[in-house]
Amino acid sequence: MPALTFSLHPQLNADTTPVGDLPLTRVLLMNDANYPWLILVPRLPGVSEIIDLEENAQIQLTAEIARVSTALKALTACEKLNVAALGNVVPQLHVHVIARRRDDAAWPKPVWGVAPAKPYDDAAREHLTGSFRRALQIADARG
Repeated sequence: MPALTFSLHPQLNADTTPVGDLPLTRVLLMNDANYPWLILVPRLPGVSEIIDLEENAQIQLTAEIARVSTALKALTACEKLNVAALGNVVPQLHVHVIARRRDDAAWPKPVWGVAPAKPYDDAAREHLTGSFRRALQIADARG
């Protein structure tokens, strides 16, 4: 069970919209309409690397990455999924799951720094977060 002292890094808070909570992670939608892009953040304080998680939490994280990847692929019909835990800018452990298409702005390169972020309009963001909540069978993380 995640600790009660979890708080989201300010940069993640600024760049994302909460989708909901899985047993271990908070699922966030990156505010960049260039690529459907979800981020999973373990709701545990002081964790910066996957190896910082106890073994059961590592297994749970892997299961949640697979669950989110499956939903993202089903909802976007993407051609490729990119999954990464970098943490060079934001030290809090977070895993990017990005839907990629051969015609996207960065293909075949990584998405970082290729095209300026294109924010979702309110209606598109609400539609997408609602679709992910239904696909993942989770409640809205905003309460």
